Amino acid sequence: MRIARIGNGETGQYPAEMVGAKAANLARMAVLGLPVPPAFVLPVELCAAVVRGDHDAQAKVTAGLAEGIAFLEQATGRVFGDRRHPLLVSVRSGAARSMPGMLDTVLDVGCTTAAVHGLVRMTGNPRFAWDSRRRFLESYGEVVLGLEAAQFSARRAALTAAEGELDSDSLERLAGEFRQLIEDEDEKLPDDPVEQLVSAARAVYRSWMSERACAYRRLQNMQDLQGTAVTVQAMVFGNHGGGSGAGVAFSRDPSTGAARPVIEVLFEAQGEDVVSGSRTPENESAIERYTPRAAARLRDTLVRLEREFADVQDVEFTIEDGKLWVLQTRSAKRTPRAALQFAIDFVNEGLISPQQALQRVDGVDLDALAQRRLAGAQQPAAHGTGAAAGVAVGRAVFDSDSAQRLAGRGDPVILMRPDTSTADVAGFAASAGIVTAVGGRTAHAALVARQMDKPCIVGCAALAVDAANRSARLAGATIEQGDWLSIDGDSGAIYIGHCDVLVERPDRELAEVARWRTQSLAVS
Repeated sequence: MRIARIGNGETGQYPAEMVGAKAANLARMAVLGLPVPPAFVLPVELCAAVVRGDHDAQAKVTAGLAEGIAFLEQATGRVFGDRRHPLLVSVRSGAARSMPGMLDTVLDVGCTTAAVHGLVRMTGNPRFAWDSRRRFLESYGEVVLGLEAAQFSARRAALTAAEGELDSDSLERLAGEFRQLIEDEDEKLPDDPVEQLVSAARAVYRSWMSERACAYRRLQNMQDLQGTAVTVQAMVFGNHGGGSGAGVAFSRDPSTGAARPVIEVLFEAQGEDVVSGSRTPENESAIERYTPRAAARLRDTLVRLEREFADVQDVEFTIEDGKLWVLQTRSAKRTPRAALQFAIDFVNEGLISPQQALQRVDGVDLDALAQRRLAGAQQPAAHGTGAAAGVAVGRAVFDSDSAQRLAGRGDPVILMRPDTSTADVAGFAASAGIVTAVGGRTAHAALVARQMDKPCIVGCAALAVDAANRSARLAGATIEQGDWLSIDGDSGAIYIGHCDVLVERPDRELAEVARWRTQSLAVS
């Protein structure tokens, strides 16, 4: 079996069918000279056999991981699980076509008890070391051991409520609580880094058959995909201190189609904090304030990637002590409205031909494409961040099952959730629109909402959802299940009650597409 190597002077480029789109694009970025942490990839071809429990495939996984870790140790000058200069890795999924947030990731693998002390020695930052340890325990416990995320988040929330911002002592105690939680569940927590890595890789392969991944492939007509690859990458740390953070950037607005970047960041955080939608991020101006060189490098990187791939890019990045690292790029999920605007702008900018633009809008129902706006709306009850453009009117629901049940009766519904979780993908598909209390425009679930062309508002601080009692408080008002709501995904406005909807066609843009078609027919 051949593993693919990325970075550290490697010049190989690999087909997405072999290594997944994520790793294929990482290799392209490394060849461009962009700052990509070194990585290696176990191929897609092993996925089905690992899921079946095939012993030969599992032996190949173990051998490939050993070969790959040796490459990463040589590339970084660190040693996996070492007590002085430890190498930590992320274990990520990647199919031939993007499935944002539907497959699993395990971060900080190799963060053994010895490696924690190694991180302290190497960085002089015990808070960072223990934060990395508790993140590993949480990630490994959820993905590999199958424990409920709520068990970890409840303990973290309780300690934060009692002590405020967690220092190194608090995080060390929290890591101890997480370890005890795992042991109380009679689960095995290996302290050997290789055993951690093998288990994490197998779990990522197995996530191919998770309920949400299967539902997403069914909804997106992606049943032809053969499986996921497993990418193992040297960790870079957005939780390293005040000059560090993690974020997501779109080279243009994937909701409206505007030709300006959309950038979100969380400082002292890792990438999962951003894309999970569990926290509300800051925007580009925060990067410019704290790490201006990284902000300038990020802007330049977005331009380079857009020209390299000739498409709008969705980029995950980490800033470690002011240095920018690019972890992923892919073509951005977009609303039909944005798809039309991107096609026109890219032709006008000479990045693609009219014929290529026609191919890109081929799947968009242009005759049905229209811009909707609310009519007769009074003062909005609250505002959040518009994450997917459009308007929707529907009855409030608070879980995916209710969304599917009410929608099945013919009622439009607005799904209201505490945060944006990809576990709600079936509820997204059934809903006319989505509203969340926390999260940002770049969370994985917001990407899915745009792909499904569902108006979506995130990060509404005035919203408190009580999913258990199927109700919410919105700026002082009580919303019960079945109450009417109206939302505007452009402005982020939320209205209580049923507003009328006016429809306006984008006639100028449609005329431009018609002109391309006429030219294409004339040439042929």
